[in-house]
Amino acid sequence: MTAEVIQSIATQLNVHPIHIRLFLSNFRISSFEDILTSYKKYVKTNPKPFVKWVGGKRQLLKQFREMDLYPPHAFNPDTATYFEPFVGGGAMFFDLLPKQSVLSDMNPELIITYHVIKTDVQDLIKKLKEHQTKNNKEYYLKIRRQDINKLSAVNTAARFIYLNRTGFNGLYRVNRQGQFNVPYGANKNPLICDKENLIKMHEALKNTEILLQDYKEILGRAKKGDFIYFDPPYYPVSRTASFTNYTKEGFLEKEQEELRDTFLTLHKRGCFVMLSNSDTEFIHNLYIDLDKNIKIHQVSAGRNINSKGDNRGKVKEVVVINY
Repeated sequence: MTAEVIQSIATQLNVHPIHIRLFLSNFRISSFEDILTSYKKYVKTNPKPFVKWVGGKRQLLKQFREMDLYPPHAFNPDTATYFEPFVGGGAMFFDLLPKQSVLSDMNPELIITYHVIKTDVQDLIKKLKEHQTKNNKEYYLKIRRQDINKLSAVNTAARFIYLNRTGFNGLYRVNRQGQFNVPYGANKNPLICDKENLIKMHEALKNTEILLQDYKEILGRAKKGDFIYFDPPYYPVSRTASFTNYTKEGFLEKEQEELRDTFLTLHKRGCFVMLSNSDTEFIHNLYIDLDKNIKIHQVSAGRNINSKGDNRGKVKEVVVINY
């Protein structure tokens, strides 16, 4: 199918041509009308992130597209690889659904959960249904106290999803000992076992590489034409604003500078690189004069961490791209 036809389909569907190319690489459909109908059904069945994740990008995907920040026009989904080294909830991955992808993170419970969804989703569903029937504050605190080093992979994954779905605002936070310490959220009827979505995720992850590793490891694998999206722990807008520790080590000035260096190395290699972070002077100064092709864009994101609804709302973030 020619680029002109793909562009015409993308225009009618109001999506990026890359999404149509990815769709056609997985489903061999030749009729113009059949593509329009089938793609709409396909999008409706796409999986969504299995966890509520502070700073999750699902809410921003439409804004990214409207601002032409994502996906890179020249990214070829048939030959290149997508990398998401701070995968979190994986909203970008589940939106793009690339043929070749590597998802990684330094959060061992998160990575175990991705692996279990990929390889043992039915046992996970059974365990989540058990959590669903027993959920209350006392049960939550009991599960939170569990030592994950003594749990099976399935029980670790079920615990991770259960605590995320029932803890305060979906916050993931650990103390200096690496122990999960978010209070019970007292949510009414939380959806602990989303069976249909977990099965969709299982299908989406079948050919995906999932790794527990530092983001710098990407330098040994990413090649020209690959697409890398960095969504690291954000630099705090103030010291008191650093409410989330995704790992016990933290991610402040030194770590942000090292990430900037990795971004630049990948840029020089010919990779497509996209990065999200807080809209702060420190972050602007890290990226503003790196290269004429590296640009900083401001976006508006919703936040719901504060326990008082009146104090929730829109905050500014930055997106740095090199394409």
